[in-house]
Amino acid sequence: MALFGTDGVRGLANGTLTADLALNLAQATAVVLGQGRFAEARRAEGRRTKAVIARDSRISGDFLGAAVAAGLAASGVDVYDADVIPTPALAFLVNDFDADFGIMISASHNPAPDNGIKIFARGGVKLPDVVEQRIEEHLVTEKLLPTGRDVGRIARFADAEDRYLLHLLGALPARLDGLHVVLDCANGAASGVSPQLFADAGARVTVVGADPDGMNINDGVGSTHLEVLQRAVVGHGADIGIAHDGDADRCLAVDASGKVLDGDQIMAILAVSMHERGRLVDNTLVATVMSNLGLQLAMERHGIRVLQTSVGDRYVLEAMNAGGYALGGEQSGHVIIKEYATTGDGLLTGLQLTAEMARTGRSLADLASIMTVLPQTMINVDGVDKEGVGDEEVQAAVRAVEAELGDSGRVLLRPSGTEALVRVMVEASTHEIAQDAAERLATVVRERLAL
Repeated sequence: MALFGTDGVRGLANGTLTADLALNLAQATAVVLGQGRFAEARRAEGRRTKAVIARDSRISGDFLGAAVAAGLAASGVDVYDADVIPTPALAFLVNDFDADFGIMISASHNPAPDNGIKIFARGGVKLPDVVEQRIEEHLVTEKLLPTGRDVGRIARFADAEDRYLLHLLGALPARLDGLHVVLDCANGAASGVSPQLFADAGARVTVVGADPDGMNINDGVGSTHLEVLQRAVVGHGADIGIAHDGDADRCLAVDASGKVLDGDQIMAILAVSMHERGRLVDNTLVATVMSNLGLQLAMERHGIRVLQTSVGDRYVLEAMNAGGYALGGEQSGHVIIKEYATTGDGLLTGLQLTAEMARTGRSLADLASIMTVLPQTMINVDGVDKEGVGDEEVQAAVRAVEAELGDSGRVLLRPSGTEALVRVMVEASTHEIAQDAAERLATVVRERLAL
């Protein structure tokens, strides 16, 4: 079974994800990412291999971080520990600090008992599958470890947060003076830096979910639990609410009435703004196949092309890099603004969204009106052969539903990447139509692909 999932290595801390595994993974990473022409050039100049590490606010991040630091230092890597900062801050620092790689200890939106290890290569970019496979292979090989003066040092990255704050403020297209922002930091990695960022940008800031105790990350707050933020925005009469997840690589929003905006709606607003300002490369937005059809229709009305990828922000980023595109993301709120970030950045996204309100003088609800979200129904059909979605009768049923929906809807059948199930997704002009079509298709999938 592969160690790496869709976003690094993840599991129950001290269960499947142990200190031993973290140390060995760090050593294997040092072998794989400490090689190549950049590392050789660095050594030829008398410079040492260096890595940046960081973590979110989980209590298990302490011992896992210590294990990662030990594994790297024992491999001859100088370690710069940035402590608790968002994942996108770690990615930025790897690039800004000219580090050979970086390791983030976080399980993102998962509950506190879980944790994970995300690895970023030189430049602050996520690893392709082939590099992750090489790291896995080196987990079981014997490693020649340095001694004496060649072992690595471990130091505190003292100005890590300040560097990241200044970077984000430098990306600000308009001051936020006069706007009241409520921030939900999920009791996670953004708890310190996000309120400081928005205050420095000129906003009046109210904060919820910013009291991490090591175990309350994502617990009833953050981008997966928006009720607290909705109540706070309405209760305080705020202009906008911004919700992060535990490691702040995603952003969802709430307008003044308490209505939620997902990643598709946020991307629509930013894409139109960038298009109007001549900053949307080739008038193209990159999104996944799970993005709402309403996004596609809204972008067509504004002369913007939507390039679709497989689900996962790494695939979005690959397409952006291949085409040189400026904006992409997912419905979940992972939004990549390529001019300023190499990965999804919830702080940057929230800042840019709020700045668009300041720049235009329009409310968030008014900005969001450019896109109509079509009703979407998802049914997970389990106990089936997920590799059989190409079955002729299944595909015939899909074509029949697509003919019924015409231009007002769409169908997506997608095998799960980790479970024996097929996801049946239907979008239509009404929830009733979507639900009926999805249930009919799910029945066909269940009957034809039963194990």
